[in-house]
Amino acid sequence: MKVTVECWRFMQRKSFSRMACPIARSLEEVGEGWSLLILRDVFIGVRRFQDLELRLGISASTLTRRLECLCRRGLLEAHAYAERPPRYEYTLTEKGEDLLHVLLALGAWGNRWFTESIVAVDAQTGARLDLVVVDRASGRRLQRGQVALGPGRNASPKLRAFLSPPRVLGTAAPRVLIEAKS
Repeated sequence: MKVTVECWRFMQRKSFSRMACPIARSLEEVGEGWSLLILRDVFIGVRRFQDLELRLGISASTLTRRLECLCRRGLLEAHAYAERPPRYEYTLTEKGEDLLHVLLALGAWGNRWFTESIVAVDAQTGARLDLVVVDRASGRRLQRGQVALGPGRNASPKLRAFLSPPRVLGTAAPRVLIEAKS
């Protein structure tokens, strides 16, 4: 698939691609709202261009640009299912599938603060799920005031200095840990 337009050039004035922050880099990769909605629909099985266009109410040119960018950035793969005219089906890559947790968390936040129109349910039982973020190793629920940010392996010296000791998230004034654990 040929990409003719820089992905987010019309939507963003500043690129986050060189920022050290993983949130900024993730925003650069995903781009903007339409991309998240496209990914949401691909997750639920909407995979063909015309179906995405109809379901989302998005213009063909906008959808084309977003799909090209999502493919170029490795979140989706395009698979031709017709040659004349060329038609594609889009599937998630492993990188795209890793966004499921982000979409679920964003949906849970939206249900709490805006409208409860779509809820997550267990695929086998249909029971409603109460989504939380947990630590994979311990299974402990992560909450504000209990999580701190520390420097990662690729942190710059400036970022290492800022995050040493690690800074606790979700308190009125970010506090630092007295002693950082290794």
